[in-house]
Amino acid sequence: MSLELSFHGAAGCVTGFCARLTTARASVLVDCGMFQGPKTLKALNYGPFPFAAGEIDAVLLTHAHIDHSGLLPKLMRAGFRGPILATAGTRDLCAVMLPDAGDIQESEVRRLNRRNQQRGRDAVEPIYTARDARRTLERFRTVKLGRQVEVAPGIIARYWESGHILGSASVEVTVETEDGPVTLLFSGDLGPGGRDFLPDPEGPSGVDHLIVESTYGGRSRPMLDPAARRRLLARELRDAHRAGGPLLIPAFAVERSQELLADLQILTREGEIPEADIFLDSPLAIEATEVFQRRGWSPVMEANPFVDLRSSGRLKFLKAPSESDRLERLRGWHVILAASGMCDAGRVRKHLKRLLWRREATVLLPGFQAQGTLGRILADGAKTVSIEGEPISVRARVRSLDIYSGHADREGLVRWASARGPVRGHVFLAHGEPDGLAGLREGLAKAGFDPARLAIPALDERFTLSRAAATPQPGPARILPAAASRPDWHNARARLLLDLNARLEALPDDAAREALLEGLSKAVARGPAVDAAQGAPAREAAV
Repeated sequence: MSLELSFHGAAGCVTGFCARLTTARASVLVDCGMFQGPKTLKALNYGPFPFAAGEIDAVLLTHAHIDHSGLLPKLMRAGFRGPILATAGTRDLCAVMLPDAGDIQESEVRRLNRRNQQRGRDAVEPIYTARDARRTLERFRTVKLGRQVEVAPGIIARYWESGHILGSASVEVTVETEDGPVTLLFSGDLGPGGRDFLPDPEGPSGVDHLIVESTYGGRSRPMLDPAARRRLLARELRDAHRAGGPLLIPAFAVERSQELLADLQILTREGEIPEADIFLDSPLAIEATEVFQRRGWSPVMEANPFVDLRSSGRLKFLKAPSESDRLERLRGWHVILAASGMCDAGRVRKHLKRLLWRREATVLLPGFQAQGTLGRILADGAKTVSIEGEPISVRARVRSLDIYSGHADREGLVRWASARGPVRGHVFLAHGEPDGLAGLREGLAKAGFDPARLAIPALDERFTLSRAAATPQPGPARILPAAASRPDWHNARARLLLDLNARLEALPDDAAREALLEGLSKAVARGPAVDAAQGAPAREAAV
């Protein structure tokens, strides 16, 4: 009974993690995440799975983030009927996150279809609906850390604390094969450790194969204790207050928003930052906060730091769109936390449209920004951006404060992987962009791992596994490896149009503008002819 490991997401990029274990008796997924970032990557969310969903016996879910759980409702729509194994914290967060993702699908598709109708394009359907998401929740089965559970014939799993977000876990999987048991450990997303809100990541030692995330594999961050973290946040708050305008924090709705709110409350209580009204403008973050208030016990703090977040009376929860819209009338100093954390969807885009051009405003990016996202474009210093097709000048202060990331840096990943040794077989590096993957590979090699056994899989790549070896198998891939980790032609087109508009406005007169446009028109006309059927625009991903 041979064992195959396939990578169907977060291979060469940081989103959409999905790995498949297959034997003659069973087929199991580890996560089923949604792709985020460039439209070329997000378009994969619309296409068929590269496997038969009805043949999957179970899903082992590491945590609730949408890039790990977000395609579970689509999987069920495609025929999956097995259990989804997750911790209680992950189950409770998915109960609010997956229906919210379905709502976003439906609302964004409605807007997209209005535009498509105006452009003469075909209508599209959402990847799934909120109703699909609620039906998927019926498949969840709760597991406890440290306890073995039979997943499918010949496959046993055990969950370990990963320290990333509430309920997150690494998953140890033991598979019976004709040559004996093979043990794999999927890291999931690993926390940095040393935090007051979450435990440090753990795991077993002596596994056969290790699959480890590489989000920050190419970066090192200073080790900060909670007090130092809050001092840095306080400095950003004071600087934003001096600028005279509001502070907008695009924050992930789960974990980052709650940690930021807890730190803001502590700093306000200690008098370290100017008092402000704080608006949590994300229905998902509000619902997730209620989960944290139930389950957010911190063994380090020996308390639940999220229980009394609203005790000061300055924190406002904005659920209705009309409440969010009223923020447009506010001037002066206040703080807004809005999702999404990479600025790619949700209410934060509305706030960016009205604040980015204001010099007194501040935008604070508190976490990782993937390639091709609006957050990454802002972090890289763009002077003009396109939001919903509108060019917006960036005059606001854009700051990055990468101390709230839930991911371990290069040194933390190497320490965690080394503690899992000896690893008899291969270490597979996933969930990273090229610099992260290369950086972690170099770090692991320096730590004593055999470079020949450090594999960086491409999307949809398959491996046949024994206890000590991994043999790659040829097969088709949905996109080329390079397309998974860089801005695509959609990003290039938006940048070109912004640059063209700026150039036209800078020219001295209309004659010069007409000459430039005439030259561009001739260049386009000289381009290769495109068959109407082949050149039809691909449908946009409403994610």
